[in-house]
Amino acid sequence: MLLRLALVLCLTFAAGKVVFIAPAQAQSTAEEEANRRANVLEKTPEWAAKVQFGKRNTPASSLEARAIGSYARGCLAGATALPVDGATWQVMRRNRNRMWGHPDLIAYLEAFAKAAPRVANWPGILVGDISQARGGPMLTGHASHQIGLDADIWLTPMPQGRLGHDQRENMPATNMVRPDWMDVNTAAWTASHTRLVLHAARDRRVHRIFVNPAIKVAMCREAGADRAGLNKVRPMWGHNYHFHIRMACPDGSETCQDQDAPPDGDGCGKELSDWLATQQKAIFAPKRPSTGPPPKPKPPMSVDALPAECRQVLVAR
Repeated sequence: MLLRLALVLCLTFAAGKVVFIAPAQAQSTAEEEANRRANVLEKTPEWAAKVQFGKRNTPASSLEARAIGSYARGCLAGATALPVDGATWQVMRRNRNRMWGHPDLIAYLEAFAKAAPRVANWPGILVGDISQARGGPMLTGHASHQIGLDADIWLTPMPQGRLGHDQRENMPATNMVRPDWMDVNTAAWTASHTRLVLHAARDRRVHRIFVNPAIKVAMCREAGADRAGLNKVRPMWGHNYHFHIRMACPDGSETCQDQDAPPDGDGCGKELSDWLATQQKAIFAPKRPSTGPPPKPKPPMSVDALPAECRQVLVAR
């Protein structure tokens, strides 16, 4: 079922239409990720932006910190790495080298992690993918996370002790969603999860939080009378193992392109019902037999398709 889910949950809504995106693979093991990466490199031309940026392992530190372009079409100058260990956080899947972000996001994550014991009674948080060292498209996993303002936080609390290298690369994340994908699994989801996600959403610097539609159902039920921040918690495919924090463009970031503000209201009505129905259909409806030849895959994004400044980011020291 989870394999089928990974294949079918690659749709999202954009401008009222359904479009395809690559599903995030937050829980993939080191071997699975290495095999996926090798397969992409074998089939993708060298000029592709995801190859060019995917091979840059160090930041463009000679440039002023800037988020350039949009969340799904941009790059990152002057990135800062989140330390792999903090008193209240640990970075997961370190081999991916995706612990880089705009300095404002890194500072936010450190403060957010520090608040986790108070807000959720967790020892701390487990941090998944942020961005590559120079942002840009990734070889595997994400369509966004390109400008250093997106971060994935596991829905598994940080353990009391330090995880070893093998655990960080291979430890499975916890699926928070019920088998019918209409609500959370109450054996895994707790009120602490709701408090933690809402704490993130209520920060003025946070633009959106993405969770699985079934998780949004639980949050609508558990938020209580204080609905502040709930409209920022947006239903999105996948996101049943982690929640995705998206910061707004930092002040003074002239080259950064924000999304429109989330719609008014708490998002707990028809919009959420539509997401649940579409997810149900994608997972459980019988697959229609294909007719005719399969469509040709779209060519990968080139560096020229990114903002012009991203060329400078690629070659900077």
